Amino acid sequence: MLTLLRHCGHSFLTLRAVQTVNNSSYVTQMGKRVAVVLAGCGVYDGSEIHEASAVLIHLSRGGASVNMFAPNIDQMHVVNHLKGEPSEEKRNVLVESARLARGNIQDLAKLSAKDHDAIIFPGGFGAAKNLCSWAVQGKDCSVNDEVKAALQAFHGEGKPIGLCCISPVLAAKVFPGCEVTVGIEKDDKYPNTADTAAAISQLGCKHVNTAVGESHVDEKNNLITTAAFMCDAPIHEVFDGIGTMVQDVLKRA
Repeated sequence: MLTLLRHCGHSFLTLRAVQTVNNSSYVTQMGKRVAVVLAGCGVYDGSEIHEASAVLIHLSRGGASVNMFAPNIDQMHVVNHLKGEPSEEKRNVLVESARLARGNIQDLAKLSAKDHDAIIFPGGFGAAKNLCSWAVQGKDCSVNDEVKAALQAFHGEGKPIGLCCISPVLAAKVFPGCEVTVGIEKDDKYPNTADTAAAISQLGCKHVNTAVGESHVDEKNNLITTAAFMCDAPIHEVFDGIGTMVQDVLKRA
C-alpha cells in the first residue's frame, strides 16, 4: 500500500508539474495585444470571412486581446456574391468590416503600433482591392496610406506582422527584399500562386513555397505568412494553416 501511495503521489506531482508548465505557457500568451485589420466583408470585395474568423478564433485560443481596425474609405466596388458580378452599390470598408467585428471596430487611422504587440491581415479580395490596388495593377499597385503607415510602424518597432492568402503582397510592396508565401508554385491545388509569386519576385522579394497547413517566417522582417484560400483546400486545412501563422505571431510578439 505504501508503495502504491508513493507511486500515486509521484504521478500526481508529475501531473501537477505538467499542468504548471502548460499554465505558465498559456500565461506567457496572456496580455498579447493584437491588431487585426479588415478590408470589408466578403471574399470578392472585402475580407474573406472564414479567414477572419479563423484568425480571431486562434487569437482567442492563444489568450490574446484583439482590437479590430479598417480604413474609413469606399470599397473599390461591390460584388453580388450570389451572382459573382459587380453591382452599382457603394459601400464603406469600415462599415462593412463592422459586420465581421460585431460592431467592435475602429478607424484604421486610430491604430497605434505602440499600443499593440502584433498585427494581422486576413486575406480576401478586399486586401487586394481596398487595402491596395493589386487586383487591378499587380506589382505596380499603390498601398493605402494608412495601411502602409501601419505596416511600417509595426516593422519599425520590430513587432510581428501576420498576413494570409493574398495579403502578403502588401508586405512585398512595402518591404523590398522580404520573404513571403502565397502557397506552392506549379501545383494545381494553388491555381493563382504562380502568377502572384512571379510578381512578388519582380518586386525584389523572395517567394517561399509553403503548403496550406504551414506558415513561413521571415526572421529578418518578422513577417509570418500562410497561403490560406490561395489553396483549393478543405476549410479545415485552411483553418489549421492560419492557426500555425497565429501561433508564430504570438510566439514572436
